[in-house]
Amino acid sequence: MFSRREFLTATVALGALTGSGLSGRWSRAAAQQRLTEDDLLGAADFGNVTLLHVTDIHAQLKPVYFREPAVNIGIGAVAGLPPHVTGADFLKLYQIEPGSPDAYALTSEDFGALARQYGKMGGLDRIATIVRRARAERGEGNVLLLDGGDTWQGSYTANKTAGADMITAMNVLAPDAMTGHWEFTYGTDRVQEAIDSLAFPFLGSNIFDNEWDEPAFEAWKMIERGGAKIAVIGQAFPYTPIANPSWLIPGWSFGIRDEQIALHVEAARAEGADLVVLLSHNGFDVDRKLATRVPGIDIILTGHTHDALPEPVKIGNTLLIASGSNGKFLSRLDLDVSNGRLNDFRYRLIPVFSDVIAPDAEMAAVIDEVRAPYADELQRVIGHTEGLLYRRGNFNGTWDDVICEALLAEQDAEIALSPGFRWGTSLPVDSDITVEDLHTVCAMTYPAVYRNTMSGEMLKTILEDVADNLFNADPYYQQGGDMVRVGGLGFAIDPTRTIGSRITDMTVLKTKAPIEAGRDYVVTGWASVNEGTEGPAIWDVVESYLAKNPTVSPEENRSVTVKG
Repeated sequence: MFSRREFLTATVALGALTGSGLSGRWSRAAAQQRLTEDDLLGAADFGNVTLLHVTDIHAQLKPVYFREPAVNIGIGAVAGLPPHVTGADFLKLYQIEPGSPDAYALTSEDFGALARQYGKMGGLDRIATIVRRARAERGEGNVLLLDGGDTWQGSYTANKTAGADMITAMNVLAPDAMTGHWEFTYGTDRVQEAIDSLAFPFLGSNIFDNEWDEPAFEAWKMIERGGAKIAVIGQAFPYTPIANPSWLIPGWSFGIRDEQIALHVEAARAEGADLVVLLSHNGFDVDRKLATRVPGIDIILTGHTHDALPEPVKIGNTLLIASGSNGKFLSRLDLDVSNGRLNDFRYRLIPVFSDVIAPDAEMAAVIDEVRAPYADELQRVIGHTEGLLYRRGNFNGTWDDVICEALLAEQDAEIALSPGFRWGTSLPVDSDITVEDLHTVCAMTYPAVYRNTMSGEMLKTILEDVADNLFNADPYYQQGGDMVRVGGLGFAIDPTRTIGSRITDMTVLKTKAPIEAGRDYVVTGWASVNEGTEGPAIWDVVESYLAKNPTVSPEENRSVTVKG
């Protein structure tokens, strides 16, 4: 195996773990706009298996802007460890030059300025180009492509077609297997129907039928590539019925169920597996802990928490691979696998710069076809932003600030709550806001806006519960996502404390008055997991607000104070 220094990629795409100096040439070429597709995708021939991984695309068929978080706090033993390193600290840790392509792709540093220089990222047609090239150069029988889930949800067209647009496109991309999370929010019947239409397996080792307490999905699959037998175990998001409405999937139960994974690893090894891969949607810290509890896993392809890391994190003999989100990156592992073991590897996190990588013609045609019925509506302009709109970050995001302002104004409420989803693309300074842009941050199957009263005590309970989901010291009690966003309300939070004591200094921003535990407040929000929630769709509320306030000027949100 390589030492950390040997496989540390000074740039995301070209540090082929050899100290070749190509990274410097790549940065200079990009700055001079001479970066080529070969610079990004060229690879030395190594090993007998190439493993490709994408995850958390969230139905983004076209290139997007996506700002990585400025704040991503780790608690306890993982404090200060990747992926809980951001901004300038991230650049220093991975020896990345500020202003370089990798700085733009991997951090929030100077995002607004660098977005103008480097442009959009992602696009399933560009991903198809990367996959097609790898298969051509390595031979289809030597390449394994895996999809980590959160693929069918997160866009206007996915919402309109119940994921059919993404399924059509992914059948063309032809991964060898996938797992899921937000896919389940389409409901039991649609999920079953959709899985039946897939040209590849949907794996979920941790999903059980409630009535019979037996596996509801295929747990794992043995796939031969490069003369090696590779066991792929699927792990869907374990908290789906908690983080999302359980009434949409009443017949299935989830959970981490690492004891089941251990049994599958044993079974795979008994059947002669040379390599065991966990295709996971647990989230990074959950998988970090799982790697210490389940021996025999060679590679965990982690997803859900949207982390993008330019090198693997090694836990014992297990490699953790984090491939980002929204189609911005594709992970490539070239593996030497023989005699029942992983002998050596090369890793690259490939940034999908859409202005550099040519679109695959077949996939581009499919994308145009599935989007054609909605083209006019997708492009309809509904507002303008003078500042950067983004969502990611543990506490605040300007997109959710706009949503909260819309909720407060349109629902005549004192306090607004917007869920801390990690999906949702970004918009640079001085951009038109289109219908498509709005739906990238709110397209879902339970979008109803509610308006009711909550006591100050209830508001604190909600904030404490969400904070515990995010900052519990035991990763197995973390559900991913970020802190609920608030409008009209300020508070202080100490992530290092325990549940019930993290949230203090709750204040009504308009009056500066402290939140009173016994007083009722008019609260509005959206995406309630409760069945029967009634109200207008969140996108209609925001569009109505933008019709009255067509230009938004987001500023830094200072309503949350972080302590500890």
